[in-house]
Amino acid sequence: MSNLRSLKNIGVYLYLSIYLIFPYPATTQLKKVDLRRNIENGLNSRDLNFIKESFTDDVGFVIQKNFYKIIKEFPNAQWEIKLLDKKNPNEGVFQIKVNGKKTIGRETYTLNSNFSYLFSIVDGKINSGSLKNLFTVIRNDEKRIDITFRIPKKVLTGTKYDIDIILNKPLEEVIVAGGIKPYQEESFLEQEIEIEPLVSGGIFKMTRAPSKPGLQIWSGIIAHPNGIITFTKSVDIVEKI
Repeated sequence: MSNLRSLKNIGVYLYLSIYLIFPYPATTQLKKVDLRRNIENGLNSRDLNFIKESFTDDVGFVIQKNFYKIIKEFPNAQWEIKLLDKKNPNEGVFQIKVNGKKTIGRETYTLNSNFSYLFSIVDGKINSGSLKNLFTVIRNDEKRIDITFRIPKKVLTGTKYDIDIILNKPLEEVIVAGGIKPYQEESFLEQEIEIEPLVSGGIFKMTRAPSKPGLQIWSGIIAHPNGIITFTKSVDIVEKI
């Protein structure tokens, strides 16, 4: 049970840290490329001097604090960052992957996270940024559990949409438990996911998007005899598609 609680906390820390680590300043396409390389190298070598050069002291302190939470849980975590082209030199998009492993007792947990970070620049400093298409999975089953995640990337405000987490192999008499829950950013650290037996071979949920544009975050757990899988997925809530 303590390992399960630790997994849930890892997912929380990962989301918060990812969200804070990647608001980058840049002024030209060349500098964006150089910055991408410097950030990737800095994160992977654990050299965070770029924070002092790129952020105010207050923001830099928060970024470092949350970054260290990730590498505490996954000491060998590695970042891969790609810069996607945008015509406006004061805007950019980073496509980011984070991978890592950690052994707890006899179990090895793997981390795989993918997301995009969109940012804009004013006077050489970051003015605004947004996280898109976040999908993070932490699991200890060596991928023995055949599972499909069907959660949309974006939906219209106020519309109903389905969330399906499907266990593809017939369960027969295997007992599987799980749960899923949306999170509000202001109360992210205070919420827990309740798990219950899954008699239908997965998690199947119909929900309604918020009435205002934004980002909705879903986190869930699957507890299977072959291992545990936790996941976090963002859904972009938009007024037009």
